[in-house]
Amino acid sequence: MPSRILLIEDDEAFRRMLGEALADLGHEVVPAGSAEDGVAQARFQALEGNGFDLILSDVRLPGMTGVEAIPLLREASPGTEIIVMTAYTDHETALDAIRQGASDFFTKPFRLSEMQIVVGRTLEKRTLKRELGALREALRQGRPGRVAVGESPAMRAVLAFVERVAPLDTSVLILGESGTGKEVVADLIHEASPRAAGPFVKVNCASIPENLLESELFGHEKGAFTGAFVAKAGKFELAKGGSLLLDEIGDMPLHLQPKLLRAVEQKQSERVGGAKPLRFDVRIIAATNVDLARRVADKAFREDLYYRLNVAAIHLPALRERKEDIPLLAAHFVRQFNERTGADIPPPGQAALDRLMAHNWPGNVRQFANVVERAAIFSRSGVITAADVEMALAEGAQVLVADATGQPLSLRDTLNEVERSLILAALRQAGGVQTRAAKALGITPTNLWNKIQKHAIDPAEIIPT
Repeated sequence: MPSRILLIEDDEAFRRMLGEALADLGHEVVPAGSAEDGVAQARFQALEGNGFDLILSDVRLPGMTGVEAIPLLREASPGTEIIVMTAYTDHETALDAIRQGASDFFTKPFRLSEMQIVVGRTLEKRTLKRELGALREALRQGRPGRVAVGESPAMRAVLAFVERVAPLDTSVLILGESGTGKEVVADLIHEASPRAAGPFVKVNCASIPENLLESELFGHEKGAFTGAFVAKAGKFELAKGGSLLLDEIGDMPLHLQPKLLRAVEQKQSERVGGAKPLRFDVRIIAATNVDLARRVADKAFREDLYYRLNVAAIHLPALRERKEDIPLLAAHFVRQFNERTGADIPPPGQAALDRLMAHNWPGNVRQFANVVERAAIFSRSGVITAADVEMALAEGAQVLVADATGQPLSLRDTLNEVERSLILAALRQAGGVQTRAAKALGITPTNLWNKIQKHAIDPAEIIPT
């Protein structure tokens, strides 16, 4: 990929030759004849918001040396990779440059092919650093609809795992209880991988009837079975160039596991009713909430398939094992609730957090998100209290609030009342214009119209503000 390179070299002829070679590779080269000029260029370009991807500097320069310039270059252009060029006799100087912060070095004289390899490797390293930095931020902040939030040691370990395996093309096995965020981690691995531009196809092996699962995974030819009126591509084919998530892999029927093993190992298989092998350019990510090792011991899961999937594995922590993340998670889900409904509820206070921390969370983050949203709905003061949390935690409670007549309302009635109130507020704010109200609510005008009919909202109730 073309990059901007600052080339610091005092030998004009060599600088011109090297600059032309880099330009032939598609890079933009800015030359400098001394370390002082190079530092000035780095500072100027940083001020212009047009920094360098790479700085290539000779060590022996008039005035300030290349090694002495490294700290100044790093200060002027943070995050830019630095490569130094040195003579064969300056090996110790090159090591000193590395200690000062240089990414790599190569010795003069050198072949252009060698230079191309070192430069390419360093630029790839910079790109990877950027991607992993974005991944760290995504895990720290969470994403809309995601639950990968937390700063606990357990979550840091998850992040480190994602950083390690994402750039690779190896199979990944994600283990953990239901609700711990296995699909979220799979998403992050795909998004930080070289396959991010490709499709990410997901299959829940437990939700598809056993007699249809083979066709779903590998496709079928026309006439392969009753009802196969046309040929159909399977999930392996649809994920070409991308990733395939095999969720609940522990529930894969035993008789299909040999075919899956072949697809994972050889990257090929046949459609149901077909004879021609199809090749799959797919990365496999598998996830399960069952103990696969125990299933192998019980002869319910093939040992060879288990080891083939278990190349890189991580066990996601249960929420009870990282309760220090609960305040961050609570604030995250309240923020999502506010964005979705237009409410302005602050994060739970200490009393509410204490009640959330005291719960064991058998349903993990999925259950936690549900409880926080319900507590936000039940909140009458605009602030989530410990009583709101207690009400949200009450499983099977039918009498939750009372209507204006004092009659009890079920949870469904309560949610309907909340939805009706939000729709009325949006319509009033939009002056009765349904298209504007629908946009504010994040739904289609048709959906809004249906809800207006459902809740019997009278135009007289809509008072423009």
